[in-house]
Amino acid sequence: MLRPPALAPLFEARRLMDSVGWAAVLPQMLASLGALFAVAGVGKVVADLTGRYIPLDHAFVAVATYTVGMAVFTMVMGNAFAAFPVMTAGIGLPIIVARFGGNPEIMAAIGMLSGFCGTLMTPMAANFNIVPVALLELPDQYAVIKAQIPTALPLLLANTLLMYFLVFRF
Repeated sequence: MLRPPALAPLFEARRLMDSVGWAAVLPQMLASLGALFAVAGVGKVVADLTGRYIPLDHAFVAVATYTVGMAVFTMVMGNAFAAFPVMTAGIGLPIIVARFGGNPEIMAAIGMLSGFCGTLMTPMAANFNIVPVALLELPDQYAVIKAQIPTALPLLLANTLLMYFLVFRF
């Protein structure tokens, strides 16, 4: 008697998708854009620019460049799935894995977590940071981002340290 009807989840899912709208497909679109950038050679350009301005002769510098680069590129692109192929092709695989012998699985996992730190700090991640503001009708359009930055920055530092201590040891 108190149970919802069997079709209630379908109706609620449709209502939610109608509320979210276009932002529901944004992660898939940005992942496709990241793959397109990787095929176009943007990773090589990132590697060349990074090599010019940052001395990647030490493993910690390479790891920090990769994790912070993932966060920053995610902030620009709006999604870590878009930044991942570019940063991994440009810095992760050639520097961390090939030059320093890092474990690619650990690098990829912690690299994605670093990218998600960037997702927490940008309005470009509309599906995470702008849509909730609209749905909750918050007066400050950046309220969600402001609340997440104190978590994102220490988490990015922790990811950098974790990668440095784990990627070369396992």
